[in-house]
Amino acid sequence: MASDILKQDRFLHVEKPGDVLVSANGVFNAGFYPVGENAFCFSVWFNNSTDPNRTVVWMANRDQPVNGIGSKLELLRNGKLILTDSSRRTEWTTEDFVAASPVQLKLLNTGNLVLQLQSGSDDAFLWQSFNSPTDTLLPDQVLTKDTYLISSKSRSNYSSGNYKLYFDNDNVLRLLYQVPNITSVYWPDPWLVPWQKGSERSTYNSSRVAVLNSSGYFRSSDDLRFWAADSGIGPLRRLTLDPDGSLRLYSLQDRRWIVTWKPPILPCRVHGICGQNSLCKYDHVLGRTCSCLPGYKIKNPADWSQGCITKFTNSYDRREFGFVLRTHVEIYGYDTGIFENSTLQGCKERCLNSSDCKGFQFKFDEDKGSYSCFPKIFLLNGYRAASFLGDLYLKLPKSHLCSNNCSEESRSGCPEVMNQTLNRMYGKGKENGSVKFLLWFSAALGIVEFICIFLVWCILFRSNEGNKAVTEGYIQAATGFRRYTYSELKKATKNFTEEVGRGGAGVVYRGALPDQRIAAIKRLHEADQGEAEFLAEVSTIGRLNHMNLIEMWGYCVEGKHRLLVYEYLEHGSLADNLSKKALNWARRFEIAIGTAKGLAYLHEECLEWILHCDIKPQNILLDSNFQPKVADFGLSKLLSRGGTNTSSFSSVRGTRGYMAPEWVYNLPITSKVDVYSYGIVVLEMLTGKSSSGAHAEGRYADLGQDQERLVPWVREKINGATSMETWIEEVADPMLGKDYDMDKMKLLIKVALQCVEEDMHARPTMSQVVQMLSLHDTEASQYFQGN
Repeated sequence: MASDILKQDRFLHVEKPGDVLVSANGVFNAGFYPVGENAFCFSVWFNNSTDPNRTVVWMANRDQPVNGIGSKLELLRNGKLILTDSSRRTEWTTEDFVAASPVQLKLLNTGNLVLQLQSGSDDAFLWQSFNSPTDTLLPDQVLTKDTYLISSKSRSNYSSGNYKLYFDNDNVLRLLYQVPNITSVYWPDPWLVPWQKGSERSTYNSSRVAVLNSSGYFRSSDDLRFWAADSGIGPLRRLTLDPDGSLRLYSLQDRRWIVTWKPPILPCRVHGICGQNSLCKYDHVLGRTCSCLPGYKIKNPADWSQGCITKFTNSYDRREFGFVLRTHVEIYGYDTGIFENSTLQGCKERCLNSSDCKGFQFKFDEDKGSYSCFPKIFLLNGYRAASFLGDLYLKLPKSHLCSNNCSEESRSGCPEVMNQTLNRMYGKGKENGSVKFLLWFSAALGIVEFICIFLVWCILFRSNEGNKAVTEGYIQAATGFRRYTYSELKKATKNFTEEVGRGGAGVVYRGALPDQRIAAIKRLHEADQGEAEFLAEVSTIGRLNHMNLIEMWGYCVEGKHRLLVYEYLEHGSLADNLSKKALNWARRFEIAIGTAKGLAYLHEECLEWILHCDIKPQNILLDSNFQPKVADFGLSKLLSRGGTNTSSFSSVRGTRGYMAPEWVYNLPITSKVDVYSYGIVVLEMLTGKSSSGAHAEGRYADLGQDQERLVPWVREKINGATSMETWIEEVADPMLGKDYDMDKMKLLIKVALQCVEEDMHARPTMSQVVQMLSLHDTEASQYFQGN
């Protein structure tokens, strides 16, 4: 008889379909759910008798499926729940805790899977699945500041997708689009202040909690409230962040899930729904459709989220380009600037003169009675709507120009119904039959004992190698990057001969990978860190995706060898370029904003809270367009968002000249140490002066040498000047001459000085820095008026 309880020292086996927990009311099951060819995740789903589709509401190991042979879930004697693969590798586990009496795993009627004392209260939980949701919120499950929903890749691929529902640092519940190199909020509308009409949220309640009750009423601490269309006790309900980025409330009616609420988001306003270089269009007949922009072709017909790629080869000769007009088309975000009171010809010239410009938005501002120009560095979040009164001018080589009536290629049906299958599978082993046959054959013929042993050993060795190959292939598919052998990387770097950088964690070498890609290969200093711990941290770092973070391609772990493989950036580090004329004013400003965005992502947006602890020009790398990418993140400290132990560093981290006072005072180490270092880097970049000695006064003397005294020097210049123009001219890097924007220079310096305040609480967060640097010039002046 099925039970809702698993007791200590008991197992649930993947090979036994009947090994499931069934809630007392019969609504929910918990067990191994198939997610691919011979691949399974331990999950909670609605029972077949309730929902014929067995809708999954929670997964323990959605990004780490286990083999369909030999995997099991076990409740250990110490009360720890552990999920192991066929190789006995731990793929998921609960945290350690001390239990005063025997523990049991129980599937509650709410769908909550809990660990509790056998002799304790039914509402006293040592662990519960409700505290780590996947893409679904069930009635009475609380969403908090430390939890979030992550969509699935598709309706048939349950691994983590591109959309996230979470509480932002402004206490507002938001929807976020996140893919490698790019993140953007799309609901509530990001241009609205929370309390404006159309958003109507409150930022004043910092409790950051939201809950759906069994009657279909949802309430959030930011004043978001809604009712299900069929509100009232009765139907089963779930709030799910679907693979297409839409948040939907479902009710089960006649064994079918019916949408009873969704936010007022236009179908084509979900960011990234059609990928880069494409357009989304919606009508009531065809629904939502995607198409590539002229000059582009679809990258993967089975997955529109990957967008479109160019048909042409990039060129930097402006004479080779022209423009194609697309009326009533908006590309939201990724502007290189906003140029008001602009002419069409002036906007074209501005875009032609920039190698980064992919096109521009040209829109009439009725309030100001003039046109504004929005040059685009990315063509993402594009949609066509008759109600939009602006136009897109797409920059293309003249050989690809066409009239306004030229067709857009690769029109597709509704993206949300295009399933992206799970690219994970395990081969089904057949080695046991081979071993038995060989043993029988050897016994029948009387083969000498040592030959028999030798043959069996060979077969087992090959079997293990096969399992290892399967596991390695799975890791590559699951994490998105490859595991290299030490010999491969040794060959790629020509025996580690071409050193391109070094730091506290290790030495970086330039190397050519087997697929001909040029990579930066970081050889970490030898440590006693175990393989499982290293792989867990590498998997975390590998999942961090932002355009201003360096991309990891792979890793190596063999014996004591620990190596990380990154993309190689040809312009090197910011430190290499600070004294070069190529670093003009526009690029310095973009580096300041891009670096801030990368750090804000690490601190506040990614799934793990990561402190860098060593922000300096050497760890800010520049790509071919001089866009910044923060490097060496995740190597110093990985912290849980919900953790409170922020001062558990065993030693001082960082580099002299960039270290916050907290390291000296032995204060709690928080994200504000990165803010401080960022401020020093910005001051260096603006003044052209070294940060050596930035802390070399009195009690800071052990962190630097008294040479430039950068921060006091800047403050003295400001306090002693008779006008803004005077102190800016004295502070600005002489290499810039007069070629800089006065208001933006003032803004950057003021922000940097706020970042290097001695009191950590007086420093802004990195997201606040991004917000300040994104202000228009007039707003920036008002922001700092009187400061």
